[in-house]
Amino acid sequence: MRVQRFAAFADRGQGGNPAGVVLCQELPAAERMQAIAADVGYSETVFAARHGSGWRVRYFAPEVEIPFCGHATIALGAAFALVGEEGVFSLQLNDGTITVEGRRQGPRLMAALQSPSTRSTPPPKLWSPRPWRSFSYSEQDFDARLPPAIAEGGARHLVLALSSRERLSAMRYDLEAGRRLMNAAGVVTVSLLHAETPTLFHARNAFAAGGVCEDPATGAAAAALAGYLRDRGWPHGGQIEIIQGEDMGSRSRIRAGITPAPNAGIRVSGEVRQMEVRPDL
Repeated sequence: MRVQRFAAFADRGQGGNPAGVVLCQELPAAERMQAIAADVGYSETVFAARHGSGWRVRYFAPEVEIPFCGHATIALGAAFALVGEEGVFSLQLNDGTITVEGRRQGPRLMAALQSPSTRSTPPPKLWSPRPWRSFSYSEQDFDARLPPAIAEGGARHLVLALSSRERLSAMRYDLEAGRRLMNAAGVVTVSLLHAETPTLFHARNAFAAGGVCEDPATGAAAAALAGYLRDRGWPHGGQIEIIQGEDMGSRSRIRAGITPAPNAGIRVSGEVRQMEVRPDL
């Protein structure tokens, strides 16, 4: 089975978050897809097979299947463009339908997705202090303008906004403790961020629930954050940019377009860098 590798949300041809892409006639058994994702070793691998006029897709982290992955979807759009299938494609997820668009702009691969609908809620009151301890933060480290929230845009994320870039850079946590926290909260990742301006954010994304300490670019979390900002009445001006992965040495750039309609999906876009093609698995 041919595995393509792309780095989604690259910044000027560098960085980005690697994802595996497998295009197949029909999806293998879940156990087989899980084994392939574990062998690939990236935070996510997406599997896609033609389904009617669109594609049926499933996403696997090294240790678990997840409902939606933004950067792997962006990588999938680039894979379509690479074989000459440019345009907008319907993707059937386990729960719901989204679209992805892939295009070539000269030597560059670009892709955009329209996320599932978004929503955000405060975390349970009795539970909310726990992330502060898990990530070695105190209440004074947080940005009061953006209180902690559970934000959704195809998957659930805990959003924690920090008051300074320095505190974001200092993020540390124990992988097993983080896994227990995320599983107990029912979230896929913890999205830590700092607002440099109302439209420019720096982010780090802890993904212990999937067996990965940190992701350098997270499209699903970007969609969830954008929906949360809309719910808060944040002055986003219709689009935000997120710089992620700097503290990992893999700077990535994510763009999220925000319409005013409540709960509407978010357009998440970025550049894609092609990587190696693995032998058949």
